[in-house]
Amino acid sequence: MTGIVHPLQHLGQIHGMWKAIGKPMPFAMFQGGPPFAPFVSSMPIPAHVSEVDYMGAYFGGAVEVVRCETVDLEVPASAEIVIEGHISDTETAIEGPMGEYADYLWSGGGSPKPVYHVTAITHRNDPILPVVAAGEPIEEDHTAQGIPSSAELLAEIRAAGIPATMAWVPLESAQHWLAVTVPADCRRRLGYNAAQLCREIGTLVFEKSKYGAVIPKILVLNDDIDPTNTAELVWAFATRCHPVHGEIAFDKEATSPLVAFLESSEKQGGRTTKVVYNCLPPDEWGERLPVRCSFAHNYPRELRERVLANWTTDGFPDR
Repeated sequence: MTGIVHPLQHLGQIHGMWKAIGKPMPFAMFQGGPPFAPFVSSMPIPAHVSEVDYMGAYFGGAVEVVRCETVDLEVPASAEIVIEGHISDTETAIEGPMGEYADYLWSGGGSPKPVYHVTAITHRNDPILPVVAAGEPIEEDHTAQGIPSSAELLAEIRAAGIPATMAWVPLESAQHWLAVTVPADCRRRLGYNAAQLCREIGTLVFEKSKYGAVIPKILVLNDDIDPTNTAELVWAFATRCHPVHGEIAFDKEATSPLVAFLESSEKQGGRTTKVVYNCLPPDEWGERLPVRCSFAHNYPRELRERVLANWTTDGFPDR
């Protein structure tokens, strides 16, 4: 077999250690297993942190594992199918093309990737092979990575002293957007202007977070916007980001080769330009902000509740 072994992922980091001593790397790939495993394996957990230990800590108990047949590794005992062997430190084969999480299938041939030499395949009786139909959003590539990565990024941003209220990777963006919301008084509390705050968030994500290699675009907004509501997020981005002053570029940042818009040189070099979109109010406004104009924001709660309670009796279809 063959497949991506990227140096920014745990797999690539460990493979690099084996290459440094001139030996193939033992591997064990399981299909099925604990439902939480795909989410943990997709999170931007730091280098040298065990994902199995993370799962055990999260659930308060060890993950039950069994030893492989031909390599000195362990896999979840509940796995449906296990493929094991060694990844070559020298040999490559052509892999792809595949749509992956960006969801585009390019014409032409694939690219060379390390060869996985299989030494054993084991399975349960009547095993179930889980399948992800990789394609346009939303599917498991986006949920399994986007949801836990959002939580991890929110924790990292808050740990750096920025009182973010939400970090969210919109599932429809195929891992290409990150929306970060902050309180209206955030800049005053931190002593930043809008551009400085946006640059600080960009530096934290692009240069200090493991997930920074995946995400190329960040939207920073006040927290009157719910970033999990994609329609609301698109409206805010369209109406709040200045087309000149609102774009803060970060040049030559590390990137996953799977980001859709990369040029060939960027894919090969692993570097690209990334951007933070400043969707915060202009600094000259201070905290004197316009009021959102909508049924939810402009009418008293009692009136809204009465209208909604009488919605169908007034002749409107069910909402």
